[in-house]
Formats: sequence, C-alpha cells, structure tokens
Amino acid sequence: MYAIIAAVPILLTIVFMVGLNWPAKRALPVAWLAACGVSGIVWKMGALEIGARTIAGFLSAFETLCIIFGAILLMNVLKQSGAMTAINKIFSNITKDARIQAIIVGYVFAGFIEGAAGFGTPAALAAPILISLGFPPLAAASVCLIYNSTPVCPGPVGVPTLTASSTVASAVAKLGGDPDKFTQLLTKWTCIPHMIGGFAIIILGVCILCKVFGKRKTLRDVLPVIPFCLFTGVVVGSIYIVMALFTGPELVSMTAFLGALPILIFAAKKGFLMPKEVWTFEGMEEWGDPTWMSSQKVRSSKDKGMKAAKAWLPYIFIGILLVLTRVAVFGLKEILNNEPFILHVNHILGFEDINWDFKFLWNPGIMPFILIALITVILHKMTKQEAAVALKDSFKQISGAAVALLFGVAMVNLYRFTSNGDIGATVAAAGFSGEFTYANSSMLYIMAHALANIFHGAYFLVAPLIGVLGAFMSGSCTVSNTLFSSLQFETATLLVMPQVLIVALQNMGGAIGNMVCVNNIVSVCATTGTSGNEGKLIRTNIVPCIIYCVIVAAVVGIFIAAGINPMPEIMPK
Repeated sequence: MYAIIAAVPILLTIVFMVGLNWPAKRALPVAWLAACGVSGIVWKMGALEIGARTIAGFLSAFETLCIIFGAILLMNVLKQSGAMTAINKIFSNITKDARIQAIIVGYVFAGFIEGAAGFGTPAALAAPILISLGFPPLAAASVCLIYNSTPVCPGPVGVPTLTASSTVASAVAKLGGDPDKFTQLLTKWTCIPHMIGGFAIIILGVCILCKVFGKRKTLRDVLPVIPFCLFTGVVVGSIYIVMALFTGPELVSMTAFLGALPILIFAAKKGFLMPKEVWTFEGMEEWGDPTWMSSQKVRSSKDKGMKAAKAWLPYIFIGILLVLTRVAVFGLKEILNNEPFILHVNHILGFEDINWDFKFLWNPGIMPFILIALITVILHKMTKQEAAVALKDSFKQISGAAVALLFGVAMVNLYRFTSNGDIGATVAAAGFSGEFTYANSSMLYIMAHALANIFHGAYFLVAPLIGVLGAFMSGSCTVSNTLFSSLQFETATLLVMPQVLIVALQNMGGAIGNMVCVNNIVSVCATTGTSGNEGKLIRTNIVPCIIYCVIVAAVVGIFIAAGINPMPEIMPK
C-alpha cells in the first residue's frame, strides 16, 4: 500500500512523458509537486524541511548543469569557429564501404564526442557526416543512435557515473563505506560488462544497417565486416578498460574512442580486415524507401578552411588538463579538492544536517570546458558575433535540461530523506524474506522493499530495464541515474546483492536507453531532416536495446553467481 503511494510521483512522470508525450522539463516539476504532497501528507515531513531538501536538490543539480553547459558551450564554439567542419573532412577519404564508415564515424568518432560533450550531441553530429558520405538520412540516424550507448556511462566527462555515485553517497557512508571508493568501483564494474556488450553492439549496428536499409536486406552482408567489428572492439576496449581501472570516469570514453580513432582510420586506409566487396548505398533510388530521405532542408555547418590540427587543439588541451587534475601524482587533485576552492552553503533554512559544498575548480564544466571554450574563441580568432551565437545557443540548449535536472534531483531528495516510524513499523510487520539493512522508512526505501519482495534473486535482470525506462522518460542517462540510482541501491541492499553491481546495471541501462529515448530521437531527426519518423526509429532500435540489456544483465548475473562483491564492507550485517 505505502509502496504504491510512494510510487505515485514516478508513475505520474511515466504517464506524462510516455503516455502524454510531455517533455521532461514539464513533467518533472509536476512530479516534484506530487512528491511534496506525498512526503508532507503521508510521510508527515514539515513544509520547511520540504523547502530545505528542495533547495539542497537544486544546488546539487547545479553542479551537473555546470558540466553540461561547459560541454555544450565548447561544442557550439567549435561549430561556429569552423573546427567541426574541419574535423568532419577527415572522414571523407577513409573507405567507400558504408559498413566501415558507420563503425568509424557512428561508433568511434561519435563515442569520442559522447566522452567530450554528450547530451544528444554525438548522434546529431555524426549522422550528418554519414549523410555526406552517401547514407540515407534515416539510416544514419538509426545507426548513430544505436552506437550512442557504450560510451555514455563514463562519458560525457563521467557525468552519468558521477551522478549515480553522488546520489547514493550518503547511503554508502551510512553503511560505513567510502563514497570515493564506491565511485571508483562503480566506474570499473560499469565499464567491464559494458565493453563486453560493446562488442555485440558494434555488430548489431551493422546488422540493422544491412537488414533494414541494405539493398539485399540480408544479414549475410554483415559477415564480411565482423573481423573489423571485433578489431574495433579490441582497440577501443583495451583503452576503455585500462582507463576504467586506473582513473576516474571522466577520462574513459574520451580517451578510449579518441585513442582508437587514428588506429582504426590507419587500418581502414591500409585495407586491414577490409571486406573484399565494397558495400554502398549507390543506386538507392531504385530500391530504397522514400521515407528514409530528408523531408526538410538541414542547415550545413560553417566551413572556414581550418586545418585539422588546429581544429583538434581544444580537445587536446582538455585531455591534458583532465590528466593533470585527475591523476593524483601531479598534485593538483588534492589542491582543487580543498580550501579555498570550496563554496559552502551550510544549515539550509536552519537545518543543521542539510548542507551543500561545491568544489568549483574540480567541476569539469568550469575547468577545463568553460576555460578551454574561452581560450578557443581567441585561438580560432572568432568574431564577437560568432562567440555570442555559441553562448546563446548553449543557454538555449541547456534550458530544458536545467528545469528537468533541478526538479528531478529535488524530487529524489524528498524520496531519500522522508521518514515516518509508524510507516516503517507497518511495513516491517508485513514481513520480508531477506534481511533488513538499517532502520529506514523513507519513500525510497519502502519502494525498494516492495521491489525486493517481488523479484528476489532475479532482480539483476530487471535493473538495467529500469535504467532504460529512466532514459526513455527523461532523454538522459544522467537524469535516469538521478531518478533511480538510490532505488536500485536500496533494493540491492535489501536483497543482500552487491550494490556496486546493481547500480552499475542502472548506469548501463540508462546508457543503453539513449538509443530509444525520445529526446535523442527527436534531436537526430531534426538534425537529419527526417522528422516524422520518430516512431519508426524507436521500433527499429528497440531490438538492439533489449539485446544489449540481456547481455549486460547476463554478465553481471555471472559475476554475482561467482560470488563477486566489489564492496563487501557495505553489505548488511
């Protein structure tokens, strides 16, 4: 009963966003209001505390918004300066085979863009490149969305993983664990299954390309490129896993996909593992579907004739700064995480336990992204008008995400910090087959209690699908993690399952959901001029989405069966 009442705000979010097609910026404020009502009327939280928890949530969301804004600002600066066009030209003379082009541009280059910027930019930037190489616009949109999955968790700049970790940090600490250690382990145990699934998704993207959009519409056309698909997985995966093991999440996708890009371009140009028969879309007018093509004119990017080396410099600077600030041996990590570089907001609305600390120079949105964006304006000799357009576009792009994140985090704060002893006693009296962790009667814990009762040991199969649902609803792995990471953590704790692995499944599910989430699909359709085909893209991409979820769930299930628990010290005693 109480679990159903607690679920009302989330159920409303699903109804508004999935059933009524409301955007997240409209649905989440209404859901937050519902959460205020439930926490105040049923859980008896005072109005002043509801206000304080909401303000604390807004402040926490501001940290993520800084990162999103910095990443988008740099991307818009590069588009206005002509750098993105210069980067795009690199791909025009690699190979004529459309399957290989899809892998290099749609998976590897877009993976780097996800690591550096994310939030809808990878598919929106990579798809036009594929169109310029001869792809039907709808095929370009579909394959880029499918490939925008593996790099999402550790990218952009680690935001989704850092969000998942920060959301559960207080719960980790309450169980006697170190939140920083949890972040490190979450990165590792997200990336290992994710990269295993990554091998499959490279092949699945080519399968969709050949089966749905190919002239012969046969999976036999996939076989000749499987060796190059596996080679791509090995090259990307080697860097990806090493970075996941030895650094934080910020650098994983950026370095893995950027490092793999020149290797794979060189291999393709030299004919290494290239299929003997070149597969293209030439003559598509005779066998293609008219709905695959653009239905409206798409504006082309600026071209100033910039050299590729100069265009890449901002990303090189970002990589250097991230290494210098994230790798402890250089000494900057400790400096940036301590005074005087911390902004404190203490005792919000008079509550001693409600505080906020902002390590502003540690935030990658401020340094390096905003810093490098400002340097790029000078380096690329942009006009004041071009810089103003980049800034204006960035604020416009972030406005929807800002509202969604502000109210999403505020709502989760209410879920986490409500408490009512009478409700806790009632639920406890109903019985539970597992072990209780600690005295808790929050809305979040009551919902976790219900899920644990329903799924028991099979919960790992459900966990990634919850992440997919969150991404589908909100258009973001980050928002999905904001909404559901705490729920996944509490459910895992109740079921005495490794919390790191279950939250990792949430993280991966949120990433996988990018290929079917409404926001990304609307964005890439607008970019490719295929608006009106959103439903067709969802139906096409749902198959690889489900397959990917099954793979990562199976891998984590094997880990759990083998007794792997990355952080046993936070298991219930």
